[in-house]
Amino acid sequence: MKKLFYGLLLLTSLQTQAQENITFQKPSTEILALADYVRPPQLKISGDKNWMLFTFRPTYKSLAELGQEEMKLAGLRINPKTYMESSTLFYDKITLKKIDQNLEYTDFAGMPENAALSNFVFSPDNKYLAFSNSNDSGTALFVVDLATRNVKQLTNYNLNGTMTAPFQWLRNSSGLMITSLPQDRPALLDPSKDLPQGPVVSTSDGKVSQLRTYQDLLKSPLDETNFETLAQSNLQLVDLNGKISSFKDKAIYTGISFSPSGEYVMVSTITKPYSYVVPLSYFPQKVHIYDRTGKEITLVNETPLTEVMPKGFSSTRSGKRAWHWRSDQPATLAYVEALDGGDANKEAEFRDALYTLSYPFKGAGKLIFKTKDRYAGVVWGNEKYALVHSQWYDTRNRKTFVVNPSTGESKLLHDRNSQDVYNDPGDVYTERNSLGTYSMYIDKDKVLFVGKGFTKDGEFPFVDELNLQSLKKKRMYTAAASALQERITQIVNPKTGDLLISLQSASIYPNYYMKNMKSGKQTTLTALENPFKSLEKVHKEILNYKRNDGVELSGTLYLPAGYDFNKKEKLPLLMWAYPREYKDKHTAGQHTANPKEFTFPSYGSFIYWVSKGYAVLDNAAFPIVGEGTKEPNDTFIEQLVANAEAAIDAVDQLGYIDRKKVAVGGHSYGAFMTAHLLSNSKLFAAGIARSGAYNRTLTPFGFQSEQRNFWDDPALYMTMSPFVSADRMKTPLLLIHGGADNNPGTFTLQTERYFQALKNLGAPVRMVILPREAHGYVAKENIFHLLWEQDQFLQKYLKN
Repeated sequence: MKKLFYGLLLLTSLQTQAQENITFQKPSTEILALADYVRPPQLKISGDKNWMLFTFRPTYKSLAELGQEEMKLAGLRINPKTYMESSTLFYDKITLKKIDQNLEYTDFAGMPENAALSNFVFSPDNKYLAFSNSNDSGTALFVVDLATRNVKQLTNYNLNGTMTAPFQWLRNSSGLMITSLPQDRPALLDPSKDLPQGPVVSTSDGKVSQLRTYQDLLKSPLDETNFETLAQSNLQLVDLNGKISSFKDKAIYTGISFSPSGEYVMVSTITKPYSYVVPLSYFPQKVHIYDRTGKEITLVNETPLTEVMPKGFSSTRSGKRAWHWRSDQPATLAYVEALDGGDANKEAEFRDALYTLSYPFKGAGKLIFKTKDRYAGVVWGNEKYALVHSQWYDTRNRKTFVVNPSTGESKLLHDRNSQDVYNDPGDVYTERNSLGTYSMYIDKDKVLFVGKGFTKDGEFPFVDELNLQSLKKKRMYTAAASALQERITQIVNPKTGDLLISLQSASIYPNYYMKNMKSGKQTTLTALENPFKSLEKVHKEILNYKRNDGVELSGTLYLPAGYDFNKKEKLPLLMWAYPREYKDKHTAGQHTANPKEFTFPSYGSFIYWVSKGYAVLDNAAFPIVGEGTKEPNDTFIEQLVANAEAAIDAVDQLGYIDRKKVAVGGHSYGAFMTAHLLSNSKLFAAGIARSGAYNRTLTPFGFQSEQRNFWDDPALYMTMSPFVSADRMKTPLLLIHGGADNNPGTFTLQTERYFQALKNLGAPVRMVILPREAHGYVAKENIFHLLWEQDQFLQKYLKN
């Protein structure tokens, strides 16, 4: 009887502890001092490189902002008041600074009150700055005269930014093209009051397809109607005095692009039928060309509804795609067409072909170049030179060709593993040409490449000169080794050698300088202060170590300020990581970690806890390698455990940690990793998994970098599902997820079902669902509470 009583008491206790009614909490003083900071501004440079625009926004959104009305349709999340995507970041302040003068402008006459600014775009002549402002009435267009700093409102609060940017400049800077709300748009329909007229029916024609899981899709005819109400716009022109004229009537516009000459405009629209199984990017599309008056020149392309896709990351849709204007000519279209039907599984000598099409934009295009792999972009230069890129996912191969657009002649420039960061040649420098668009800067057959300069010994950004005739390279500049890390933001003047650079260290916030790469002369442009003073004396170093199979690994180790290296107190260790797939051990062993990179703590790591006496190994390398015919995921769990063991061994051998007090954490695929490590090893005392996917049968047509579907290899999907090994989970786990996660594959349901399994199997687990958050967290209340939850959890299972 006594045993029964205590059993019932224990059952009651468990039931009362299963659900907590808890209000939002704030983390401890040490963590709050780092989390509650003022976000430094972001920087944007004008096209003529004379102006620096600084944009300021609140450090976090509020929970109230996340709770604003939202429509989830066709893969979008739209605010029906502002007619902008719900995830849009709004800025409340701007400042402007002349690069060649020590003058900063902070006052702008006519700036809207309670500003919520976005879409900052300098005019082609660099005399104006356009931006949008949003409120509960909608979104309006404003323009700043850079000479006078006067702000003028050009439209009412009736712009539509749901499908594309709500405005763009005309090439001659005389005005802008806007997407405005139709005056006859109907009211949005209330789904709760909809009386269905029939069932929702979807069919398949029997073709094999490989489409992933998607969120926020259309589900009913009512959704279709609301989607049209939100997505349809009129195309209009507005001059700098606010005079508006019509260009095209309402449609669902997804792309607007002026020819470099400004004489023509390419307009993409979505048409019916819509789909209930794929988002709007797969809906039927038409591409029209109009002249500057709005007269239609031609319909250049029609794309049908795409609900069937070939398997493989190197597959693409059939037909013409990647339509764009050739940037080095006044009005020449360019496009790509798959020669293998878009199916990477078919044998084909050539996969894609690049074409150009001149006025009147009809008939067959001119063949420029065929690629043996999948087309991956083009950088136009002039009538003699263009750079064409191709890639193939299965081998991670990337090639670059120097192509003569006039003759079709080509030379192979680069043939490399796309993940080989130590041999990355950088990006070719582009500059505004006489048409006002960006093309390769070419001087006597020579171009410039700007590279990040990652090496085994550190990061040394560089500028190379390449002769397009001989393909010989000459190193023009390499950043010297110093206590500060230099990074090249852009070339300001290729003839004089002026560069815009940033300098930073672990404790010195990145600031901008003008530097001449010939003389070394340097001029300070900004003086932004470190917002995280309490981390200035934290010890930071890059650990390099090896896995048991010889793969080289690395991680950034942080130790508390004042740590006594002679005494070597044994600290609890927190490890944050994210697995990445590779096709060879050499590239898997490369790293970009840098001890001179500024330490910027965020909720996306464990760095906060170095202020509370923990050792932190951040961005610990977790490569998953599959060489030759083997796929990385064939030995996923074994490699995860080997990575973790190597990391713990490396820190332990230095004498810094108590290896019985190690916790691991990760977000998204890192959460997936964490769950596996706790179920398949005894290396950790606790784990924190945020916004992960735990049942791979719910992502049956591939996930992360896995191309095989569930039916190709059911055993793989089962083995790689932490849900299946939930009965082996004995280590305390904190599960966190956004309540409105819209990332394909990591729906909130994944955590809810995994928690239910762990709970019923008796695992020590706690689940926290952050209200209204998507895949990344943005609300101040949620982030502070997240930090509190993690702090309490780590205190309980590591410190105590």
